[in-house]
Amino acid sequence: MTAIDSTTAIGTSRTVAVVGTGTMGQGIAQVALAAGHPVRLHDAVPGRAQEAAEAIGGRLDRLVEKGRMTSAERDAARGRLLPATDISELADAALVVEAVLEQLAVKQELFTELEKTVSDDCLLATNTSSLSVTAVAGALRRPGRFVGLHFFNPAPLLPLVEVVSGHATDEAAAERAMATAAAWGKTPVRCADTPGFIVNRIARPFYAEAFAVHEERGADPATIDAVLRECGGFRMGAFELTDLIGQDVNEAVTRSVWDSFFQSPKFTPSLAQRRLVESGRHGRKSGHGWFSYAPGAERPRPQTQPPAAAPTSVVVQGDLGPAEPLAELIERAGITVHREEGDGCISLPGGAELGLVDGETSFEFDDGIVYFDLALDYEKATRIALSTSESTLRNMPGAVEEAVGLFQALGKDVSLIGDVPGMIVARTVAMLADFAADAVDRGVASGPDIDTAMKLGVNYPAGPLEWGEKLGFQRVRALLDALHERYPTGRYAPSLATARRACADTDEADGR
Repeated sequence: MTAIDSTTAIGTSRTVAVVGTGTMGQGIAQVALAAGHPVRLHDAVPGRAQEAAEAIGGRLDRLVEKGRMTSAERDAARGRLLPATDISELADAALVVEAVLEQLAVKQELFTELEKTVSDDCLLATNTSSLSVTAVAGALRRPGRFVGLHFFNPAPLLPLVEVVSGHATDEAAAERAMATAAAWGKTPVRCADTPGFIVNRIARPFYAEAFAVHEERGADPATIDAVLRECGGFRMGAFELTDLIGQDVNEAVTRSVWDSFFQSPKFTPSLAQRRLVESGRHGRKSGHGWFSYAPGAERPRPQTQPPAAAPTSVVVQGDLGPAEPLAELIERAGITVHREEGDGCISLPGGAELGLVDGETSFEFDDGIVYFDLALDYEKATRIALSTSESTLRNMPGAVEEAVGLFQALGKDVSLIGDVPGMIVARTVAMLADFAADAVDRGVASGPDIDTAMKLGVNYPAGPLEWGEKLGFQRVRALLDALHERYPTGRYAPSLATARRACADTDEADGR
């Protein structure tokens, strides 16, 4: 992670002002208050700042009830929290954080007024998640002291803060923002001013690939979510997560990033999600999204294969790569494993070959090819996805039964999905790793900061670069090349950053 000089943090005797008293504004104010600062709240709507102060006081009461704060600490914090009816009352602030409407003109007008009010050493910050920090600062006389401080909701609970440097941001201002966020108990990461910053830029494939598999009728939403959770190790699946976020909100972010990148195919929105938004099915808040949230509604269950007999022996040909732990797991399950040289697959007694997903499809081969998806940890995974061609299902039904029985013997639920390139987890992880590598090479953020941001900001089980390096970027590039061949739109074309890492892996393997 980025090194932080703690001596540059804003002292707790200095006032922090928060302008905009909605959910995010109140959360940021509470964080600064808990760190020991005097806090001023301002809102353009009369009475809102006072209401926000009372709401924050109520949350402090609940913290006392839960034993997370003493009554003396609460009383002291309340004494440091003051509503401001006019911007002129923010003149003594050392930091002003804005959390108003996501409209460029509104923010520019606000900061132009603030610049006339605060001292020259006051740090100005926006909590925007979708607008350019450079553009917001463009109206200022001294844009060097302007930064993005992007907190995640709820701000008092989530540790991540993206510290965004605009085109004109001074290094000293960014360092001061980093140190202050760290002093508040947050985990700050440095980021250049790019569409979506770190998290909202790199997270796009997590949603896009799940939606693409659904649009191709590879699997239903409940099954895709289950595979992402129980095989990929993600906290939530893409469908349930976007229902929680709000389909309208998630799609708006995707569309904003897509437009900001001049409608690059890498960020193309989902037509299925667009139709969901147009129909008013925005997720939990509307009572229906991908799933129904009506009273008494049952969540659809993932497709799960019925019990099948396990083979008594298998042949493991060559190195299974990331799936090599399966060989030991199979032996532990009491199934005899014979080792032979080969191309890295598992031969089943009935003649079928079981291979780790590689971006190709089963219908391109003769009958008897069954693919299994990538897992974060094959021992801990509780579900595996399999795919094969319609021809194999018709002509060699025993092949799928043996594959299903094998994984069931390892204690896994098995989902049989359509014959889609890259399956579910593998294509998602490959795209996340590619996006992350590309962001590093373009100077968006450092590799460690990207991995930290994705783990803390969206609860990924591993950082995308960490996962890419574990897989090996040769494998990432090969999978993306295969996807690009089957979807020649440019969406899956590996970035130069991934190609460089793949070549470096090859050179290292060759001893060069």
